[in-house]
Amino acid sequence: MSLVEINFDGIVGPSHNYAGLSFGNVASTRNRGALSRPRAAALQGVDKMRRNLDLGLAQGVLLPHRRPDREWLGALGVEEEAPEELRAAATSASAMWAANAATVSPAPDCADGRCHLTVANLRTMPHRSHEWPETLAQLRQAFADERAFAVHGPVPAAFGDEGAANHMRLCPSHDAPGVEVFVHGVSGGPFPARQHLEASRAIARLNRLDPDRTLFVAQSEAAIAAGAFHNDVVAVANEKVLFAHEQAFADPSSFYAELRRLLPEVEIIEVPASAVSLEEAVASYLFNAQLVTVPGGGMSLILPGEAREAPRVWAWLEFMVAGNGPIRALHVVDVRESMANGGGPACLRLRVAADPATVDPRFLVDADRLGRIGDCISRHWPETVNPAELGDLDLIARISAARAALYQTLDLGELI
Repeated sequence: MSLVEINFDGIVGPSHNYAGLSFGNVASTRNRGALSRPRAAALQGVDKMRRNLDLGLAQGVLLPHRRPDREWLGALGVEEEAPEELRAAATSASAMWAANAATVSPAPDCADGRCHLTVANLRTMPHRSHEWPETLAQLRQAFADERAFAVHGPVPAAFGDEGAANHMRLCPSHDAPGVEVFVHGVSGGPFPARQHLEASRAIARLNRLDPDRTLFVAQSEAAIAAGAFHNDVVAVANEKVLFAHEQAFADPSSFYAELRRLLPEVEIIEVPASAVSLEEAVASYLFNAQLVTVPGGGMSLILPGEAREAPRVWAWLEFMVAGNGPIRALHVVDVRESMANGGGPACLRLRVAADPATVDPRFLVDADRLGRIGDCISRHWPETVNPAELGDLDLIARISAARAALYQTLDLGELI
């Protein structure tokens, strides 16, 4: 079996809006009530995927959910006349951030030799708590080959789980056994800790990981307080490289020592707070970048434009690339619409190391399929959405029709 890393990007849904539902997410709160541009947002995502293909990377997609989620509203005893806050929560396009879809453990790490995926319950935020059933249905369709994959439902909602955004894997190569790192939140500070240690331990068991090669690490209170609501806002890993802020973890010295013991070849790139503050890291999403290995060797960072516009952040990145380290290139993408709601390039994708031949091909894309997706978005996605108008029946009908058109374009009508 030939394993490669496939990035499954969430296509930005036609209901993309700025209702400011994510407490602790600085950008989401700052832009509450602003006019969003779903069509531009989705096309920015398509352009990012096209850039990945140009780099020689394997690319897949996950699709927008039904919005509004009438089943969820019905379970709350309301329908079309839902209170504004519930209506906004039922219409959120937050499933676009596929890094929260699931925690993925590739086959080399799992006792049964299969890739395991555990869907995230996302219980902390009401607008995300109802995502998992539809995410699970997509994952079970995309990874239906039970010889290669095991797809699990969520851990019980008593324990919060935010998926791959709080999980890292370090390894000599994607097809070799690695060390899996689960980063959990800690108590205290102004914002909730979304990832519970109990959930992380449960996922490690469900995914059949080797306890001796699994680490549970606490995120620092300072990082959460600064707006790092997920670990991937302050750290990212790829193969044997960990790229992190100095204040990402509660006890970095112990974590790094244990990581070096388990993976002696690991390379840790730590950005000092004196060079880039936590606030600058969160505002620029320096670490919410895709750290990828490109064909032929060498690693690249796929960064949001906001990182280039932050002088101290960009100066440090240029200093790093000029050295003799493992990260050799910087690629800047425009995902401003996602960034304005608190999600950078890494938020938009779920990483799966697998043999592409074992994946449902309808979830994989090439340049032609991306072109067809882009055409569908250009024809059907609303140009703008005002969060105050989410109850408008004409808008709801257009959102539903747009989603259906995309599913038909990708021959996934059975999931509509």
